[in-house]
Amino acid sequence: MPSAQLTRPRLWVPSTVYVTASAQAEPHGRAILERLTAAGVQDVHLLGGDRLPALRGADERATYAAAKRTLAVVTSAASKRRPTPIPPSADFSFPIAEGCPGHCQYCYLAGSLAGPPITRVYADLPRILAGLDDVVGTGAVTSGTAERGHEGTTFEASCYTDPLAVEHVTGSLAATITHFGTHEWAGPVQLRLTTKYDDVEGLLDLPHGGRTRVRASVNVADVERFEGGTARVAARLRALGRLARAGYPVGLTIAPIMPVDDWRAAYGELLAAAGAELAGVPGLDLTVECITHRFTPKSKDVQLGWYPRTKLDLDEDARTRKLGKFGAVKYVYDKDTMRELRTWFEDALARELPAARYLYWT
Repeated sequence: MPSAQLTRPRLWVPSTVYVTASAQAEPHGRAILERLTAAGVQDVHLLGGDRLPALRGADERATYAAAKRTLAVVTSAASKRRPTPIPPSADFSFPIAEGCPGHCQYCYLAGSLAGPPITRVYADLPRILAGLDDVVGTGAVTSGTAERGHEGTTFEASCYTDPLAVEHVTGSLAATITHFGTHEWAGPVQLRLTTKYDDVEGLLDLPHGGRTRVRASVNVADVERFEGGTARVAARLRALGRLARAGYPVGLTIAPIMPVDDWRAAYGELLAAAGAELAGVPGLDLTVECITHRFTPKSKDVQLGWYPRTKLDLDEDARTRKLGKFGAVKYVYDKDTMRELRTWFEDALARELPAARYLYWT
């Protein structure tokens, strides 16, 4: 890819925006409105109440397309603000947004969020952040553990969104990073987020204090083709290098791992490219998380409704049926495939990224 293409960040600008009455009353909500105006968004609806209008197209595909062009600025329900355990990634997740403007055909949010996939951002962000103090030191994934305790209490901000994808029109991620970097916490903490986007210019000079780890979600070309509307993987790696050189702890989220044709060579080249981008970064703090492809019956149905001509492998007969913690069904690769993938990745990571800390395989 020509280097000029890699220097232009991928920006998403919504076609239609709905702002609830409660969101309009919040200072952060009004700041989002200013950003939308600066971005040239003209179809902005200031609602008189807090109920969003129904969004329905001629069919499921049309509804999906309209929703992916729509942003809703809302306030959070108390249940949404409550930090939730999110193993194996972090101690807790919390929302700064919900939904994503990307078009990843394997998206796990397809089975997790109800209704059309409108991207919602929270105007009461200060209230959400204020609630995090109550759980510092109480997590079970990193906080107080021998292996990852030095990370402190970890908070995942990208469980139900890609916060960098909407940063251009919200400013929520910069506000969150600044809060984590400057707030007086009761103990050590770390903000974590994963992204498929590359617009990091506004993050480089923030007072992050080393308390935010940004991970790039990366994959090989045969999987990247399923990731519509996102930045190219090469651009994500370049953005990750910029963040690392600005003193951020960084990471690679290799997901979803798939045994595509010649996968060893392809993933080997990916790891080598990451190593080349991060070579020579002073005090590099790099982690790696490996997540294999899986799907649920619900996510499969939704994904096929959104992408009826997808080439994504969703053959249940070729997978192992697995029950989750609460009895939910998901389909994963069989034991031999998982063992082969895991063994290769652990060896390759040790060889290509020896300075990286390998967190987990799932």
